[in-house]
Parts: sequence; C-alpha cells; structure tokens
Amino acid sequence: IRLVDGNDEHEGRVEIFHNGQWGTICDDSFGHEAASVVCRSLGYSDGQYYKGYIGSGRGNIWLDDISCSGNEVSIDQCSHGGWGNHDCSHSEDVGVQC
Repeated sequence: IRLVDGNDEHEGRVEIFHNGQWGTICDDSFGHEAASVVCRSLGYSDGQYYKGYIGSGRGNIWLDDISCSGNEVSIDQCSHGGWGNHDCSHSEDVGVQC
C-alpha cells in the first residue's frame, strides 16, 4: 500500500498492489476506521479520511464498499465488494492523511 500525490509523505491518494499492479480504492463507505487501518499499515499511529480532492489515479480500481472495524492489520482484511468489483470512477479515489 502507498500514498501518492499528497503535499507530503504522510498524505495522499491510497493505492494498493494486487495481481502485480497498483490500483486505487473507491471512497464508497470509506471512513475513519478504514483510514486508520491504512495509516497503521504504513507505520503511522492513526489516520483520517482526506475529503479534499487528491487527484484521480489510473489503472484498476481494486476495492470498493470497504467497511472496517478499525482493528484490521491491512485494508484488504476489511469487508469489501471483492477485488476489482466496483461502481466507481477515478474521481472517487480515496485519499488519507496519516
């Protein structure tokens, strides 16, 4: 997992590596718990969903409809609609601030 196109290294659009390709996460159902999971997996203590527009990614939209309890080790352990299953465009790509 990585953050790209932010103002510094602790914020940006969330991209996740799956099947040998980087892709984005749609913001449907994404909230504070999911942002915390992303940031903790990157070594930060917590995180916030970044509602400001970070910019559109390219390639696959890997995850959508993410629901986390906040205790997961990585974002793919959260409930989601399945890899590559989404009803989103890249204008809905998730950003976080850690």
